Amino acid sequence: MDFLDIEGKTFLVFGVANKKSVAFFVSQILSEAGANVIHSVQSAAHKESISKLFPNADIYICDVEQDQEITKLAEAVSKKYPKIHGIVHSIAFANYEAGLKPFHETRKQDFLQSVEISCFSLISIANAFKDLLDEKASVVTISISATTIAAEPYGWMAPPVYERPFWDEVNSRIKEAQKDPLVYSGLSETLDYIDLHIRDNNLTEYLRLIKEAKNSVSIPVIASINCVSYEDWTYFTGKIQNAGADAIELNLFLNPGRQIMPEPKRSTANTS
Repeated sequence: MDFLDIEGKTFLVFGVANKKSVAFFVSQILSEAGANVIHSVQSAAHKESISKLFPNADIYICDVEQDQEITKLAEAVSKKYPKIHGIVHSIAFANYEAGLKPFHETRKQDFLQSVEISCFSLISIANAFKDLLDEKASVVTISISATTIAAEPYGWMAPPVYERPFWDEVNSRIKEAQKDPLVYSGLSETLDYIDLHIRDNNLTEYLRLIKEAKNSVSIPVIASINCVSYEDWTYFTGKIQNAGADAIELNLFLNPGRQIMPEPKRSTANTS
């Protein structure tokens, strides 16, 4: 049995566009684990291309900008799949027909359309499928989070990026501290302590907010987390789930299994 216990369960994935899509890899891993993966795509053309990637999967067509199509999708899916164990929302859209323009020239209708398709569609989908979801089902959405890079082709939808002078200043201070091993060692431990202290305080406050929201509103409460290690992902997810969140948004920008920085070279010289 797989450690996630998803073998034989049914998952609905929105947003597979090609082999580079996050949704593609999610679908592939789910399938390899023995899950039954069904897909929802925007158009007949998308359905034709995705059917080549997943030839044995059921693929439905739904334009999530249209509420009635989401409702019809739920009805169509329910006829063959009375119970859904998970939904993956990996949808993003922005109208760039007029080409990429400066941020301040973004048209209001384009911005609102982007929010409706990329964001609000998650709420519409969750609402339409609420009666089909297993009591332990998960609803997951994909987003972009970065502080050192920006996805330039995304135009005004790209995440924020810090300017070069900021990172030059940070790197300069680190290099200066590294000249004195005692200073750098002490600084490193201090930063670790401060980081852990801030993290725990922020988590406590965030869990309190989730509990208050759950007790105050009748709509689903969706929490959001971002981590870079296996331990933190499972730790934070468990805490948020116990706090009462109905769904969790996973903000991914680093692969927890990938080594980002090379191990420092250790001197083999005799220092005695």
